[in-house]
Formats: sequence, structure tokens, C-alpha cells
Amino acid sequence: MARPNLTRQKRRELLPVLARTFAELGYRRTTTAELARRCEVQENILYRLWPDKKGMFVAAIEHVYTLSAAIWNRLLHEQGDGHTPAERLLTYEGKHHGEFGHYRIVFAGLSETDDPDVREALADMYRRYQRFIERQIHAHRTGSGRTRAVGQVDALLAAWALIGLGTVTNIGRELGLLGERHRRRLFAEIGRLLLEASTG
Repeated sequence: MARPNLTRQKRRELLPVLARTFAELGYRRTTTAELARRCEVQENILYRLWPDKKGMFVAAIEHVYTLSAAIWNRLLHEQGDGHTPAERLLTYEGKHHGEFGHYRIVFAGLSETDDPDVREALADMYRRYQRFIERQIHAHRTGSGRTRAVGQVDALLAAWALIGLGTVTNIGRELGLLGERHRRRLFAEIGRLLLEASTG
């Protein structure tokens, strides 16, 4: 019988704490001493799991995508409500987008893109979001007997536009410019337009 990978297990256990800390304090203000305190471990334990603070931050960026993907994949397998998976995802994001504050990790990372490791971690995260969303848009548009509308916006571009919509709602939340009702409407109305988007 194979022994469990204790390092991987410990990383999984501590990653949510790291992510919450980076989301709250940003990259620059977060110290490994503070991360260790919040994880209730000694700093040397963190250094056994990750090479340095940057490695912990890059892992937190990965955690942002992993958490979203787990929730989204669960939604994809729900059935019987008469909606496509893409429609269910829009409804969910309208209610819950940004509620964990993990977008603050991404915002903090954008100020660190001169570091190639952080830059690549963010680029990889966004590429994965884009591909996932593009697949759902394509499935929505081609499923259930739908035909492609004349002049319909390319699914790749619509996916990037939906990512942009999520970013705008996060900015609105962070700065107090958009209340919950308007964030929901953005996803319900503008998100729907992007799902079906046509240029003419």
C-alpha cells in the first residue's frame, strides 16, 4: 500500500490560510512570520513546503484557480434545471463572484509581474480560465439544437470579455462602486449578452 504524500497533504491544508493572508495583506506586506503565525506552524515548516515567500504566493495564485475550477466542475454536473452549464455558471458567479476576496491575490500579483515566476503563474491562471469559459460558451451555443447566429462574437473573445466582466465586478466590490444587486445584474444581463453575443 502506497504511503500518503504528507508534503502534498500539508500544502493542501495550509494553502487556504496562505491565500486568505495574501488576499488580506497583499504580497509586499505579508511576511513569512505572519504566514507561519496564521498557519499555526513554525516558519521552517513553511520553508520545507515551499522554497520562499514567492513560492507561497505562486501557490496561492494556483489555489485561486483550483478553488474556482472545483466549484465550476460541480455546477457542470448538476442537471434537471433546464439551464445549460454556462447559464448555471453565470447565475452562480452573479451571486458569489469575489466573495472570498481571492481577486485581491490576483490584483497584488499584477503589481509583481516584473518577476517572471509571478507573471507566468498569473498568465497560466488566466489562460486556464479563458479556455474553460470558452468551452462552456461553445457548448452553450452548439447544444440543444442551437445554431450559430450570423455575426456571433467568437467564443474566445467572449470568454475574455467575461473574464473582464469579472474583473470589473471585483473592482466595483473593492471600491464600493457596485452593490450586490448591480453585480448580480452585470452577470445576469451583460454576461448573458456575452454568452449569446452577436456583432450585428
